[in-house]
Amino acid sequence: MAKLLILIPTILLLFYTSKCSATVYTVGDNAGWDISTDLDSWAKDKTFAVGDTLLFQYSQYHSVSEVTKENYEGCNTTNVLQSSSNGNTSFVLTSPGDRYFVCGNRLHCLGGMKLHVSVLGNEAMSPVGAPQAQPGGALPPGSSKSNSPSSSSSILNCVRIDSLVLAFFGLLVVLFGVM
Repeated sequence: MAKLLILIPTILLLFYTSKCSATVYTVGDNAGWDISTDLDSWAKDKTFAVGDTLLFQYSQYHSVSEVTKENYEGCNTTNVLQSSSNGNTSFVLTSPGDRYFVCGNRLHCLGGMKLHVSVLGNEAMSPVGAPQAQPGGALPPGSSKSNSPSSSSSILNCVRIDSLVLAFFGLLVVLFGVM
């Protein structure tokens, strides 16, 4: 009977997974990455987390560059971390902290075409081996360039490693009577 009491929670732990969601945010929603978009208002009510993606969709008159805080504040577009001008650029938020983006046209940046996001950490989410979108690279699966960008989200199935380890040791206890 004691082994049955251990077996039931062990089986439950084996099937336990937590579902994590990663959101693809189309910057500016329908307005896109454009000088007429109020990017501060757009970002205000959003919570960005590790694993989320920022998708910038824009016309040939714009570009997007990731910059340091200092370059963001001064709209310095000459010393950038990453840059793209292909009309569709994805940045995966891979670590917690502040990220800064500007239009490569300094006058557009000075006119407000810049974005600061604070990325929250998420220890429960562990998308090991998940595909990473790159600036200037391909769009996330299911995304395509359009004249009217829209928000979309994708679900990543994440497995909590700690639960699997506990389940494994629980199974060892049941099968081999360890302890």
